[in-house]
Amino acid sequence: MEWISLLSLWLIPLIIALILIAGTVRKVQTYEAFVEGGKEGIEISFSIIPYLVGMLVAITIFRASGAMEFLLDMLKPALSLIGVPSDIVPLAFIRPISGTAALGLTTDLIASNGPDSFIGRLAAVMQGSTDTTLYILTVYFGAVGIRKMGDALKVGLLADLIGVAASIVVVSILFS
Repeated sequence: MEWISLLSLWLIPLIIALILIAGTVRKVQTYEAFVEGGKEGIEISFSIIPYLVGMLVAITIFRASGAMEFLLDMLKPALSLIGVPSDIVPLAFIRPISGTAALGLTTDLIASNGPDSFIGRLAAVMQGSTDTTLYILTVYFGAVGIRKMGDALKVGLLADLIGVAASIVVVSILFS
């Protein structure tokens, strides 16, 4: 077991050393390539900022306007019929939009219900089983200039829906 600790401690430095050695063998100016990559990263960061601000404003408006609460109130009867706790629904809606907001909701759910509760476990599994689809499409597709994202949106949201459903089924089977 001690060798695993040693390996985990040295794995990343070894990978970096291997990359530098491979670059040197191929006569690549590794430092200059690193600096150029850093410049590109900063340029991409600046190009993403307007899309990020737009997405954050939209999320804030959606939550502050009461639209989220209205939607939850409409869905509660149907959710109770299929055994889905209404406490978890905001996480299912917010997760495709914002990872940070979803992490905040997950933290709140775990703090209020406990980490070993059904809702706490479901929130944790759902957090790991879904992705920030709308965030990815808005920020990254917008940054590189992709305008036609309809198919990516459909597939991403379908994957999120499947992740939510699978989370509910798996946690219900394993922890009920």
